[in-house]
Amino acid sequence: MPNILLLLIVGLVAGWLAGVLVKGRGFGVVGNIIVGIVGAVLGGWLFSVLGFASAGLVSDIIVSTVGAVVLLFLISLVKRA
Repeated sequence: MPNILLLLIVGLVAGWLAGVLVKGRGFGVVGNIIVGIVGAVLGGWLFSVLGFASAGLVSDIIVSTVGAVVLLFLISLVKRA
């Protein structure tokens, strides 16, 4: 159970940070959590392909935020098309 709570917190923080960095207003609490969690998966995959490993809460938030920013960028590309 603590891992799920930690995942939700990291997802919320990463989704919110990504919304701020991409100059959006975010998607609300639930939307930010979803963007952050999907961003965590995407960021984890990207960083592993590049040969980086995350170790610790701060690095997990950074990796998740980078993934969420990439996700929001991809979403904006799809919306424009």
